[in-house]
Amino acid sequence: STQAPALEFTSVAALGTSKGPAGGSRVWIRARLATVRVKGKSTFIVLRQNSLYTVQAVKFKSAEDGDESAATIAKFFKTLPLESVVDLCGIIAEADVSGCTQSTVELQIERAYCVSEASSVLPFLLADAQRSDRAIEESLSTDRPFVRVLPDLRLDNRWLDIRVPAHNAILRIQAAVCRIFRAALERKGFIEIHSPKLIAGESEGGAEVFRTDYFGKVATLAQSPQLYKQMAISADLPGVFEVGPVFRAEKSNTSRHLCEFTGLDLEMPIDWHYREVIEVVHETLKAIQEGLESECADVLVIIRDMYPSEPPVISAEPLVIHWPEAMTLLKEHGIERDRMADLSTEEERTLGSLVRQKFGADLFFLDRYPSGVRPFYTMLCEDDPLHSNSYDCILRGQEIGSGAQRCHDPALLEARCAELGVPTAPLKSYIDSFRHGVPPHGGVGLGLERIVQLYLGLDNIRKASMFTRDPSRLSP
Repeated sequence: STQAPALEFTSVAALGTSKGPAGGSRVWIRARLATVRVKGKSTFIVLRQNSLYTVQAVKFKSAEDGDESAATIAKFFKTLPLESVVDLCGIIAEADVSGCTQSTVELQIERAYCVSEASSVLPFLLADAQRSDRAIEESLSTDRPFVRVLPDLRLDNRWLDIRVPAHNAILRIQAAVCRIFRAALERKGFIEIHSPKLIAGESEGGAEVFRTDYFGKVATLAQSPQLYKQMAISADLPGVFEVGPVFRAEKSNTSRHLCEFTGLDLEMPIDWHYREVIEVVHETLKAIQEGLESECADVLVIIRDMYPSEPPVISAEPLVIHWPEAMTLLKEHGIERDRMADLSTEEERTLGSLVRQKFGADLFFLDRYPSGVRPFYTMLCEDDPLHSNSYDCILRGQEIGSGAQRCHDPALLEARCAELGVPTAPLKSYIDSFRHGVPPHGGVGLGLERIVQLYLGLDNIRKASMFTRDPSRLSP
């Protein structure tokens, strides 16, 4: 039938609130069966909707129907697998239910139907998957230790793992970061763009690209929207940003690398100094922090219950650490290193800790990187060509993005490509866009999943990715 029944479903989140139906109302709910407990002809179930909201529903034996209704309901739920989707009709009644999000009401069951029956044997139980590491560790000293659901099993069945309230909430935080990023830049007059992901050259240089056939030609998956956001500045857009996929063919099986992630990129004209870009990036990240803590407080509580963390400390003004100053901090800490080499992961973490101790901030910008470790399009420092007008954004001791003033002079850009051995033929359109006049400009490329991971204090970036793509995983 194309005609919908004359009934409306009520959201679980509305039950027991001023915006929901009053006590005594008859409501229909569509939700998942989270738990079942049947004692004789008495039935107690918990329904879960949209991962985050739960309500208890009950059915007791009644003299009015000779216990027939209670027996039928008990049999129905006793044989129905957990995680099945059900439609339930019930009467809202006041109650004190500590184990559900809707803790002041319950539903007195009148009718129930199965909409979609789950498998009788699940890869893992949601009750096991949503326990914190601390709860699992504490249970090991008891006679009934909890089951630990292993990471690969979770990733193999990621759709089920995302039903875990904290994991579902992480994706909501991810969406909020994108929303706030867009809003913050739109307020400044930036324009959102959508650049090609199949390109002829290499947007970042180096060999870490995925190659594919493009009608007999070699194409690569874009390592960033770098070339196109710079060309957008040449096209006289006032400042641009993009939220889109980024591909890196890095064989890095670490807790912070992915082969495909979501980039949060921006590019803007510069009046006098690349510090102007740093200020915009800092303001945007500050807006993300303030927005998350104010708009997503209820969601953050759910995540932090499973993964304890505190909000990162972000200074009112950008905290900029110059490369020589960073090298001094590391040397004073006993780390002797090549001052012109890039930072290792451990050195980066140590520097983050030292900056937190000295300046009381979790976010800082490390600028004037050695030019030898930066991409071909990076502008060199005018006073010292061994260093560059570039910077990394570092949050809690790990890089969340890199940026720089770009090389907007075509002759200088070609010379830089020759110096680094970067072929210019695939970059012809990119370089030509500067031959027609382009203002000085700069930008940044941030990693969405890395921001979410570090903001929430997660131990692995895969928890911040909906479906992981790393060197060993291409499915689901």
